[in-house]
Amino acid sequence: MTSPNQMNQFLSRRTALKSTLGFAGASVLLPKVARASAFQSSNERPTLGVVGTGSRWCQKATGIDRPYGSAPDFVKHGDYISVCDADSNRLEMAAGLVKQWQGQLPKIQADYRAILDDPKVDIVHITTPDHWHAKIAIEAMRAGKDVYCEKPMTLTIDEGRQICEVCEQTGRIVQIGTQQRSGRQFIQAIALIQEGRLGTLKKATCSIGGAPTSPEIPVAEAPSHLDWNQWQGPVADVPFRYKPGPNGETKSWSRCHYEFRWWYEYSGGKLTDWGAHHVDIATWGLGKTETGPASVTPLKVVHPVEFKDGYPVDPSKYNTATQFQIVARFDDGVEIEIRHDGGNGILFEGTKGRIFVNRGRLSGEPVEDLKNNPLPNGALERAYKNRPLVDHFSNFFESVRDRKEPISDVYSHHRALSTCHLAGIAARLNRAIQWDSEKQAVVGDPLAQSLVARDYRKGFEIES
Repeated sequence: MTSPNQMNQFLSRRTALKSTLGFAGASVLLPKVARASAFQSSNERPTLGVVGTGSRWCQKATGIDRPYGSAPDFVKHGDYISVCDADSNRLEMAAGLVKQWQGQLPKIQADYRAILDDPKVDIVHITTPDHWHAKIAIEAMRAGKDVYCEKPMTLTIDEGRQICEVCEQTGRIVQIGTQQRSGRQFIQAIALIQEGRLGTLKKATCSIGGAPTSPEIPVAEAPSHLDWNQWQGPVADVPFRYKPGPNGETKSWSRCHYEFRWWYEYSGGKLTDWGAHHVDIATWGLGKTETGPASVTPLKVVHPVEFKDGYPVDPSKYNTATQFQIVARFDDGVEIEIRHDGGNGILFEGTKGRIFVNRGRLSGEPVEDLKNNPLPNGALERAYKNRPLVDHFSNFFESVRDRKEPISDVYSHHRALSTCHLAGIAARLNRAIQWDSEKQAVVGDPLAQSLVARDYRKGFEIES
């Protein structure tokens, strides 16, 4: 396991590498893997292996007749040659979709390691539940693969440290699925901030919505098409729970598909669901992508079940926070506030004005002023890491081709997501946390520090 001091050294080396050689120079660190290192030609379509074929990959693979998901965009750039899922029904539907898109069936894998061992796979596309992300991403990078990982990147802060270390060591290209970073209104918001149109920033408020509650969900036998042991993977083995009813895309309450988001065992609830999107933009806009808060204080937290020492005592109901108001304060006094209420989006406040941005609009006086005082030429591109403005998936495939850092890199995402994780820890304990952002450790609270990492179930440890 990487110590905080070692992680600091990795992040410092990364900053030095970018400022002296440029990130493209990191390609010299790439391991020599037969196929994965061979994708160099702009005319060559990379080969893809996907792990997890739920609704974020493509809703049609879950039985919903809607092409929502990242896969329809991925097939514009590359070819799936392997699909993997713990649910054989979804796996079968996913294979059928790939055949429909590409004209031939992919390999069908029950174990993701077959994809990592395949020298023909260039890119691993991770769309599993959150608790699997870090293990697969780390092992994929070590196998010489580039990675696109859906948000949130990790289940714990310690996993983020490990991912940053391995990405630094291997030089692989990893994009996180925080697609708002490639949304034009978000880029314009960042450009306004970087051009000084808001003055000195004081605060960002992230309104992300609250999590749902559930009735008591009884223990049930896992369906025959679901490998419940494999689905659980690195986390503790517990009984499968399921209750049919008019709830969400699965028409049920459960510990599994889609509904995993509302269990701390597999996710962070809304704090790492929408929080991974909005806190990421807030951290980017505030210029805090290489640091972290000094304190995280829960002003209001409501959970649907009782907690003891940071863990829920009732295993039969959803347990993530349904209501919350949590403030992360940095050493310079700048704040990120994370709320369950208010209109979904991010409000930036500075000494000269404020702006609000979400997926539907960008508003505020500094935005209105653009009519008479437009941003200078190239301002949006500078905000977008001096790259052409493209969609999030195109940015990833261009980054793979050019061996350049993508817009949503693991290092900045780790820092933003650490704030989300700390908010979750503070919520679970219902007390303020002091955080040393350099050492990346909780100060003076051993119980809170124990929640920065987790134990992996035997047989599902991260492989070296």
